[in-house]
Amino acid sequence: MRQVMGAALLAAVALVPGFAEAQVANPSFDVDAATRAYLDLLQGPARAKSDAYFEGGYWLILWNAVVAVLVYGALLASGVSARLRDLAGRRVRRSWLVPGLYGVLFTFVTFLLFLPWSIYTGFVREARYDLMSQTFAAWLVDQLKLLGVSLVVNALLFTAIYAVIRRFRRGWWAVGTAVLIGFLTFGLLLGPVFIEPMFNRYTEMPAGPLRDRIVAMAAAHHIPAEHIYVSDASRQSKRISANVAGLGPTIRIALNDNLLNRTSPDEVAAVMGHEMGHYVLNHIWWLLLWFGLAVLIVFAAVAAIAPRLIARFPRWGVRDVADPAGAPLLLAIASELGALATPYVSSVTRWEESEADRFGLDAARAPDGFAAVAIRLSEYRKLEPGRLEEGLFFDHPSGATRVRMAMQWKKDNVPGATMIKPTLGN
Repeated sequence: MRQVMGAALLAAVALVPGFAEAQVANPSFDVDAATRAYLDLLQGPARAKSDAYFEGGYWLILWNAVVAVLVYGALLASGVSARLRDLAGRRVRRSWLVPGLYGVLFTFVTFLLFLPWSIYTGFVREARYDLMSQTFAAWLVDQLKLLGVSLVVNALLFTAIYAVIRRFRRGWWAVGTAVLIGFLTFGLLLGPVFIEPMFNRYTEMPAGPLRDRIVAMAAAHHIPAEHIYVSDASRQSKRISANVAGLGPTIRIALNDNLLNRTSPDEVAAVMGHEMGHYVLNHIWWLLLWFGLAVLIVFAAVAAIAPRLIARFPRWGVRDVADPAGAPLLLAIASELGALATPYVSSVTRWEESEADRFGLDAARAPDGFAAVAIRLSEYRKLEPGRLEEGLFFDHPSGATRVRMAMQWKKDNVPGATMIKPTLGN
């Protein structure tokens, strides 16, 4: 009974501010001036570094696709892919298992071929912009862990996808989309609970006012909050992050130690409100729907293009689309189409992030905390992009967009709202 009354009391505490601060527009509050006060916190070399890092990411979209075509093309043109298929065929007696073993061999070989590019994009570039906390050895250990996970997942995925291609010769692209989305669903729902602990240590958040505040917010929106975990992400990078993840008994709330140690309680509450918004608004299911439509189009295009290229280049040693030796071709085509789909993917995810922002502002009722954390995130996201730039490349609202949203919310929802002189610690 005490636990039930305690949960009810925490929920009431979370809801009281919303009752007390009735929505009253405050015409004297200058949204533009309040927004500019926050945006001016990131200036000079820090702003230039942030812009350069993020703008470099635009080029990475292109170069990632180019590198993928070069690697996959080399596997086809050299006949290595066909030899990997033949090796897999000699090692297993059942033909339906050949794609799975090929997937294991393919994953290991491509890991080595992509490694120089991965070192540059994942370690060298991050360290150059002062976002990396790991040594190269520690970073490489994490990559090897990721390789281990990929070997298992790709063995299953290749087995399933090529079984679909053999069974549904004409419509494999439609059924294959369903299979891939099924894998993604398990990954999104269960990965944060079962995979992420392989890379970071998770401990219970200490008791105290901040934990009570998070529990109260969760209770107000019917989110299980028996466990709130803190990960040791600071050993890898300076980025702040949190999530509400899992399914059924695996649901958990987590935040990283960078968020806990680098930000104020209001900033933590703002981030947690945002993450709770993703959960309450069922964004994971919407994301799977919109992403599934994109995959369906890409798979349909692959199904139309790949047979023609296989027939045109017999020296690759690929028999047909159902031959796993053709996997590099399918992935090369998908990589190019994926790069072209960047504006679509960015728009879908940015829409969800914007919805979660609005939810988080209502849930945490900490607009200045929200604005402050938007500036912190702009350490590695361009703060004030052009409208077209934001539409094409941003998978989250820009810092400027988020700060303005927070200040507008403050004007509309906080009676007697006044502009503060913002500062950032840590």
